[in-house]
Amino acid sequence: MTATAPAPSVERREEPPPKRRGGRLYALDGLRLVAALMVALYHYGGRDGEIATAWGASPRHEFPRLSTAFAYGCLGVQIFFVISGFVICMSGWGRPLRSFFASRAARLYPAYWAAILLVTLVFALPWVTYRTLSVSDTLVNLTMLQQPVGAERVLGVCWTLWAEVRFYALFALFVVLPGATKQRVTLFCAVWTLAAVITTAGHIESLRVVTMPEHAPFFIGGVGLYLVHRYGHSALSWGIVASSFLIGQHYAVAGLWHPPNPHYFSYRSPSVIIAVLALGYAAVALIATGRAHWASWRRLPLAGALTYPFYLVHEHLGWVVVGALHRGLGLPSYAVFGLTIGLMLGLAWGLHVLVERRLTPMLRGALDLSAP
Repeated sequence: MTATAPAPSVERREEPPPKRRGGRLYALDGLRLVAALMVALYHYGGRDGEIATAWGASPRHEFPRLSTAFAYGCLGVQIFFVISGFVICMSGWGRPLRSFFASRAARLYPAYWAAILLVTLVFALPWVTYRTLSVSDTLVNLTMLQQPVGAERVLGVCWTLWAEVRFYALFALFVVLPGATKQRVTLFCAVWTLAAVITTAGHIESLRVVTMPEHAPFFIGGVGLYLVHRYGHSALSWGIVASSFLIGQHYAVAGLWHPPNPHYFSYRSPSVIIAVLALGYAAVALIATGRAHWASWRRLPLAGALTYPFYLVHEHLGWVVVGALHRGLGLPSYAVFGLTIGLMLGLAWGLHVLVERRLTPMLRGALDLSAP
């Protein structure tokens, strides 16, 4: 008998252990609300349109000193996307696909359905100047897929949710389904970045809906910052963050900048656009590297919980409140501005308590049969 030689051992690359585990990132909750308030400043005082009808004049006349600053509030959306990249990578790590899907659906839909219903009912009141959509379009809005099917939107802000949903789908398919590892997440960031820039360079319009060139860098930046948070400093992780910022600021400037023109509501400086984005990235980076542990106030989780329902309802219902308080009751502009934000935060609290706390666990349990 001849001895059989042992099979050569195959060296496996082990997943590096995470540097940080567990623990709620309170500062992230606060930053979420800051981003939502930035968007509210933009919607109430940083542009024309329906809000000018609510004020009875252009916000430039109502807030001559601040309207230009309010115009930069739209960049809160890009900061939201960075936060989303961080949070989705964190929450999806090590989670089965069904559980990931259930958690995202249960997080998004209850407050969203309530906001659709509220705006539709309020706009249907006879003394409200804004009008509801057709029954067909309103029903399509309940799916959150109104944009790809070409229906009108009940909520103006829901275009960002369509971007979020596409990010969730990409992350689920390429990271959650095969299982999250540092190498796989890094590859996901690299391939998505390359696909997005190729889409732009080749003018491949059919791929824009998937690769989202103007939004992808910010989601990718958040994912890169989570890699820094989980595994510590590395040239590769920081390279993902840096390249995402460099590409993202290009799309932001291209989309928001224009030459000085008196016919436009405001002029946004490219330098200020870049600076605001840099501050947003820096804030998430401080949280990722553990340098924001001092922000551990007990109220910050509530701020995070109010962010999503506030974001959903503040724009359209804000028009109604501004018109009632300013033109109806004659209250001064700055008082109306603060009262409207306060009332929308109060409504967000009501939605969180009455809708999200009740329906979110029910929906999650119904969708995720593996949940206890």
